Amino acid sequence: MSNITQVVNVDKNLKTLKKSMHATDLDQLLSSRGPFTIFAPSDIAFEKLEKGLIETLLEPQSRVKLSNLLSNHIFNGSIAFADLKDGDKLTSINGKEQIIHVKNDTVTVGDTVVHVKVSKISNGTMHSADTVIV
Repeated sequence: MSNITQVVNVDKNLKTLKKSMHATDLDQLLSSRGPFTIFAPSDIAFEKLEKGLIETLLEPQSRVKLSNLLSNHIFNGSIAFADLKDGDKLTSINGKEQIIHVKNDTVTVGDTVVHVKVSKISNGTMHSADTVIV
């Protein structure tokens, strides 16, 4: 069974996340025992960011900012999609509190819609995010 990093590495819709994880060494964390939950922003989600931002964040001097941005999407523990409830407060690995909203079977974190993503993952759970959580 694959870990989160391995799943991201082979998903053709997560190329920007893959590049960002490896640039910040978060790939090492997400290869470890965990468990972790990640709301994985797709390439389309990254395209919604300000033009040129991700390229700037990938520069060596901006890696701490990039790591902090990606950390908004990662949580300790394995949280199944069905367990996400309206009003739940989750604390990301960088200490930021994120509030879950559920309305008409749509799960959001802020303005980010979270979708169930079914993958066999050895060290946690991955859900898909349509927007980068900033």
